[in-house]
Amino acid sequence: MLRGLIWLALLFILATALAILGRVDDGHVLIVLGNQRIDFPLNLLVAAIVVGFILFYTLMRFVRNVWTMPSRVAAYRRRARAEKGHAALRDSIGHLFAGRFPRAEKAARDAGELLPENINAASLVGATAAHRMHEFSRRDEWLSAVNGPQWQDARLTAKADMCADARDPDGALAALEQMQAQGPRRIYAQQIALRARQQLKHWGEVLKLVKALEKRDAIHTAVAVRLRQLAGENLLRDCRHNPDALLECWHNLPATEKTSPRLADLAASLLVDLERYAPARKIIEDALEENWDPRLLRRYADCAGSEPLPLIQRAETWRRDHTEDPDLLFALGRLCFQQQLWGKSQAFLDGALKATDDKALSVRVHRTLAQLHEELGNQEQAAQHYRASALAV
Repeated sequence: MLRGLIWLALLFILATALAILGRVDDGHVLIVLGNQRIDFPLNLLVAAIVVGFILFYTLMRFVRNVWTMPSRVAAYRRRARAEKGHAALRDSIGHLFAGRFPRAEKAARDAGELLPENINAASLVGATAAHRMHEFSRRDEWLSAVNGPQWQDARLTAKADMCADARDPDGALAALEQMQAQGPRRIYAQQIALRARQQLKHWGEVLKLVKALEKRDAIHTAVAVRLRQLAGENLLRDCRHNPDALLECWHNLPATEKTSPRLADLAASLLVDLERYAPARKIIEDALEENWDPRLLRRYADCAGSEPLPLIQRAETWRRDHTEDPDLLFALGRLCFQQQLWGKSQAFLDGALKATDDKALSVRVHRTLAQLHEELGNQEQAAQHYRASALAV
């Protein structure tokens, strides 16, 4: 707008100058051609020169526009095609995140055809849309169309993510290995690798990846705890037939996992099944020092083997701080039962029954009391406890 005002002001100045100069009519121009003479005012000559220049300039502009029209039309078509290609790419992304996967794939195809520069980005969008529709062969075709060297990390990461999502962990790890050969490990790549390792049940690698992601604050604490426990449980179960391998696996677990009541209970249970009572007892006692947990107390009596007396003595020391703990009383009752201390066993079990409101523990206490009365020959009382345990269930 400012430029238009300046040109208008200049036009007015020029008109004013011409009007002033037009009043001065002292000059004449004489043109002699043989016997012919042409005489006319100077102002007319100036006006003729100005008009002639304007006409010549206008003619040259017209000729130039006609001459360059094909190239200008071609440039216009290229710009229009590029605008359509960019619009198609934007539409494909919008449709993808809106869940309209067929439209997203179609728009991605249009974006790549209209503008070759969009082929890499459009192919990634199309591959994602095809993957969401479980069209895996079409997804792979899209991914193979990503050719730019600067787009290879994006292609490999997308392929790994899609393979892990499609329960193809081998394909995911192959893509990640190819990508990691080209540069440092990335957080998102480690997260994909974690999913793939879980699917393959490579629990040792799962523990390593969880540890690495925790250091970088790339995994929620609750998820990390659950994954560590899951990995530890499966590693222990894989060694359940070999006591030496089981103990080695336990010692190789992170220190934080060894105090987990869930893992300690499982490890002790597996060792008890293999008749390795001493290490099972130590695992329970060490875990109880860090986490006072009912499941560990209920497992403790299983670790006695043929020598329950040391366990009774250790459990008695715990009563100083946990006098009315029903699970501790139940453990003492079972240990005294194994040591054939019938009176003390019944007293501890009766105390546990009075102190607890846990139905599962009540069932176990009634069953142990029933077995105790059977040993004492009190069949009627044994039958009452068996009936009470059945009713509690």
